Amino acid sequence: MLCTDGKTDIRKEVKIVKERKKLPIGEEFFRNIRTKGFYYVDKTGFISELLRTRGSVNLFTRPRRFGKSLNLDMLKTFFEIDTDPSLFEGLEIAEEKELCEQYMGKYPVISVSLKDVGGENFQAAYDALCTVVSEEAARLDFLMKSDRLMPHDQEKLEHLIKNRLEKSSDLHHSLKLLTRLLRKHYGVSAIVLIDEYDVPLDKAYHNGYYLQMVDLIRSIFSQALKTNENLEFAVITGCLQIARESIFTGLNNFKVRTVSDVRFAEYFGFTDQEVTKLLDYYDLGEKIALFREWYDGYRFGNVHVYCPWDVLNQCDKFCESESAWMESHWENSSSNSIVKDILEHSTEATRTEMEALISGESIEKPLISGLTYSDFDNGNRQKKQMYLWSILYATGYLTDAGESAGRIHELVIPNREILGIYEEKILAWFEKKMVSNTERWQKFCTAVKEGNGNTVQVLFNSFMEESISIRDTYVRKEMKENFYHGMLLGLMRAEESWIVKSNAESGVGHMDIMLIIPSEKTGCIIEIKYAENGTFDAACSQAMEQIEKKGYESLLKQEEIKTIYKFGIACYKKSCKVAVECST
Repeated sequence: MLCTDGKTDIRKEVKIVKERKKLPIGEEFFRNIRTKGFYYVDKTGFISELLRTRGSVNLFTRPRRFGKSLNLDMLKTFFEIDTDPSLFEGLEIAEEKELCEQYMGKYPVISVSLKDVGGENFQAAYDALCTVVSEEAARLDFLMKSDRLMPHDQEKLEHLIKNRLEKSSDLHHSLKLLTRLLRKHYGVSAIVLIDEYDVPLDKAYHNGYYLQMVDLIRSIFSQALKTNENLEFAVITGCLQIARESIFTGLNNFKVRTVSDVRFAEYFGFTDQEVTKLLDYYDLGEKIALFREWYDGYRFGNVHVYCPWDVLNQCDKFCESESAWMESHWENSSSNSIVKDILEHSTEATRTEMEALISGESIEKPLISGLTYSDFDNGNRQKKQMYLWSILYATGYLTDAGESAGRIHELVIPNREILGIYEEKILAWFEKKMVSNTERWQKFCTAVKEGNGNTVQVLFNSFMEESISIRDTYVRKEMKENFYHGMLLGLMRAEESWIVKSNAESGVGHMDIMLIIPSEKTGCIIEIKYAENGTFDAACSQAMEQIEKKGYESLLKQEEIKTIYKFGIACYKKSCKVAVECST
């Protein structure tokens, strides 16, 4: 381009970057999201629905990372006296002007989270709970200057603030005391919000002081929530619905909203419409199919929802790099011990049902709505299995396929992310079992390093007989291959002197498994194929042709490996066939 004076225009092109809101990853405070430039998926309709249908005590159970904490903080922000109305401008709830006029900013609020209450023993958990209550009391320290409170009331509050709870009864009465003081000060009953109420019980169960923690939580809840004239209403969230007779004894007008209930279904998790809108906002609309495959599939009531934690984290990955890999995010933020538990209590029938689930099929199971950990320990084997399926359903490892009737639920694995958790954890458990037979496992390793295909075939077949198989259903072929891939990988990685790599790049592609035995200058290339309908010979031939065609040997030759064995392994259900060639 020439300027008018004939000289070259050296002005640089400026790339206009679209200014976007930040993704609220891990942000649990509604005010921060609304004031600090975060993207917000509008869930304020939850407020009006709650006001129309609430009981005195309202329990919402959802899996981890589905927005429970943010929703509770949204309630706190909406109801708390002297809140800022501008925080809700442009949101769904703002359209209900009469409701906002009547309820917004009109109530004192007590809000506590029990997510960090736990420890290796009861005293540690007790101390942690005292700290939680003390911190909430400190947030309400303006009451120390209230001319409506008596000196003895302020003295009790000061003890709470300074965490000087001299008697256990001080902790038991703490939340009720705060409701009483707030009503005295404002002349209005208080709203109580309790987040992750079941976390202390779960930690207590795993550390051996469950009954003590049940007594403590029951006492605090009974004091604060039962026939408390200073309570307007309470909202409690958690993952599991602990049996009413265990900690909610005697509560009147107690409403429970689980993942099975139609009402409130769309307010926890992201709907397909919300995810589509979010991806379009970040110019990632073409990724919607991937998000559906990996993170959709949960069914709450009549609504299909995505895990918000997954959606936000993966969206962030794509904003960083358009070629980012799809990842499992929920797995790393949630305990997978429950999957291990179900395997440890597994029967032959359970293993068969696991095969069906991993293969993309459904199973029908009666589920228990109210659980107690003590029943889980003391019940007979059949009852334990019922508890286990119920817990897997409540915690998000299974979901309802939508064809359930009454207490009988048709259960499925919701999406690819959760399928990966099952495959990884189940394979690891069975691999440990298989490797424990040292003599057989060593024979397998010897056969691999010597290129003895017949023995590898016989022993791998025997391993698969004891493991979970992938049935010949509608699950995609590559996912079936991944399952066998993982099983072989685990067996070989147990030999610590070997170098084992998965999906190693070599030639013009990625081989399934590359194995190097440094002490013997021996290497193995393993390509795995799923033999549709038992066509083992064709699948073996395809595997061997791929090894040759894509030049997988090149990487091993660069490492100056003298002997290279090429394995083509065809798998179908619980059987395999092995082809092998040697290159020196």
